[in-house]
Amino acid sequence: MNRILLAAAAAATLCIAGVAHAQMAPTKMGTTSKGQVLTDEKGMTLYTFDKDAGGKSACNGPCAGNWPPLMASAEAKPMADYTVVTRTDGGKQWAYKGKPLYTWKNDHKPGDITGDGFLNGAWHIAKP
Repeated sequence: MNRILLAAAAAATLCIAGVAHAQMAPTKMGTTSKGQVLTDEKGMTLYTFDKDAGGKSACNGPCAGNWPPLMASAEAKPMADYTVVTRTDGGKQWAYKGKPLYTWKNDHKPGDITGDGFLNGAWHIAKP
């Protein structure tokens, strides 16, 4: 009897954890000198890249070293305004309203927006 109750409790916990995880957005909101922005879980500003098109990332190799993608788990599922794109290396990346999301290696603390306008204006703060 105790085994059955323990198994049922474990299954319920896994179901609740799965539902809670599935409902969590991959980004948070932050405030910068330019207003509200999307951030990663550490509060770092997220950016979009003008050269990304068709739900694909154009930032690979050395570019991705400078602009780390907001990676998604292999099991990640689209939700609301968020989709998951497959990178050229097979990894998964979060996108907001169809635009892949990145952080910038030269932002050092939450609220930094040093990547906004970089590369002749090709990089932009991701705004909600």
